Amino acid sequence: MTENITSVGGGGRPDAGVSALKGRTGAGAPAETRGKTTIADGVVAKIAGMAAREVPGIYSLGAGMARAFGAVRERVPGGGGGAVTRGVKVEVGERQAAVDLDVVVEYGVSIVDVAGGVRTNVIGAVERMTGLEVVEVNVAVDDVHLPDDEEEAEPDEGRVR
Repeated sequence: MTENITSVGGGGRPDAGVSALKGRTGAGAPAETRGKTTIADGVVAKIAGMAAREVPGIYSLGAGMARAFGAVRERVPGGGGGAVTRGVKVEVGERQAAVDLDVVVEYGVSIVDVAGGVRTNVIGAVERMTGLEVVEVNVAVDDVHLPDDEEEAEPDEGRVR
């Protein structure tokens, strides 16, 4: 029987970019450990992105240009699929994962507290859902959302009706 093993494709392997959780084999092994589970990097990125957005004080994820391109992409039919992972980069190893986040915080919140909340939420969600150990969550605060920004961002109703 083998122990639970997590491995990631690399080099020229066809399963590069996925994490594989391998269970014990044989008739005596529990049913839930018989076989292999693979977790793609994109899955970990989505989990981390959703967990980061749940933290109070986070306005959005992504650096300035990524947000601008994402806003354009979301207006194109069928082009908004990457919004969840915008501003999220993950590295998945054999048993561990590292997450890098670019965030925009609301004006007036404690950036230190928000970053700590993001780390706690992301680590909890990724470890609970994937079984990977999260070794670090790096938070880069790229901007502060001011209350006046939203008024300026709203499009005009147009001149013609």
